[in-house]
Amino acid sequence: MCLGVPMKIVSRDGDTVVAEVDGVQREASIMLLNEEVAVGDYIIVHAGFAISRLDEEYAEETLSLMREVFSEEDMA
Repeated sequence: MCLGVPMKIVSRDGDTVVAEVDGVQREASIMLLNEEVAVGDYIIVHAGFAISRLDEEYAEETLSLMREVFSEEDMA
């Protein structure tokens, strides 16, 4: 099963960001986004690409639900 995971951007260098969720950091390309993002924004990351930006409240709600359903190993 493939998931897009809400992650918070912790750094940005051009079209590449480092995003984090629960202490796990991943690089992601923002080339596919048609909107501007910055450090502190939440994005959905799938297969190394940011596929959308979302607001913090929605991201935290989604992460909370995901934590209830998936184990820590599934989220990493």
